[in-house]
Amino acid sequence: MHARRSLRCAPRNFFGLSPGGCGVTHANALDHVAVVVADLEASQQVYAMLGFGVAYRERVEEQGVDIVGLRAGDTVIELLKPLNAESGISTFLGDRRSKLHHIAYRVDDLEAELKRLKSAGVPLIDEKPRRGAHGNRIAFIHPSFSGGTLIELCQPPERSGSPR
Repeated sequence: MHARRSLRCAPRNFFGLSPGGCGVTHANALDHVAVVVADLEASQQVYAMLGFGVAYRERVEEQGVDIVGLRAGDTVIELLKPLNAESGISTFLGDRRSKLHHIAYRVDDLEAELKRLKSAGVPLIDEKPRRGAHGNRIAFIHPSFSGGTLIELCQPPERSGSPR
């Protein structure tokens, strides 16, 4: 029986985990959906037509990106524009005008989640948190785990008045 339990918890692929099993992250909310774009202004206009307003703007040099956060109700879309052709997201975008980049889920304790996921065998891009936009601590799960979708886990800074 013990061996069966460990098999249930071992991530084999996207569909190989049981809901509530030890490989499922303890996300408490959808934080944002990120889209890489070639033109921030044109993309903002598209989302403005859908009722999204600008919530924040930020440049994150470490990630090689300009970010515009758009909000409609509780939904946040982050538009990511590469700062230069050497940026990793510039390569990701290629010759397209926009492309879904990642879905971010909010967690309370990012380091604990990363340790738990790593011990469960979940493939991580980041084993330690790094700095994201507006002081968030972030880490990415490898897309092979989720069937091709890049997942970001983010822990907002512990302060009031966050841009979200």
